[in-house]
Amino acid sequence: MKKITLIIFLFLSFNSFSQDLVYKPINPAFGGDTFNYQWMLSSAQAQNSFTDDAARENFDRSELEDFTQSLNSQLLGQVSRRLFTTQFGELTLQPGTYSFGSLALDIYTSNEGLVINILDTNTGEQTQIVIPNS
Repeated sequence: MKKITLIIFLFLSFNSFSQDLVYKPINPAFGGDTFNYQWMLSSAQAQNSFTDDAARENFDRSELEDFTQSLNSQLLGQVSRRLFTTQFGELTLQPGTYSFGSLALDIYTSNEGLVINILDTNTGEQTQIVIPNS
């Protein structure tokens, strides 16, 4: 009996069928079909629960708030332009150290051109502007 079951088992194993396992990526970033891009993007956006409140505040402003923001920007621009012209003259920047409130400006010439270092003494933030030689 054991021999018969062994022979039947061997006979059935030779007649089995199989197929190749093929991996096909879905994500277009990893070689998948490019038509899946929109589906994957919409699926990811549907699952995204984060919102940017700061971006919404800018869109929810009224025309009066936009006008006020624009007016403030223009006034601050005029004030800074007047401070600049009284300190430096019309178009000449003289090397030296200057201060405007909490901002400290250090202007000097180098091989690259005119270098302006701006330091905010309150926060410690610093930036550098290089005006190339003409």
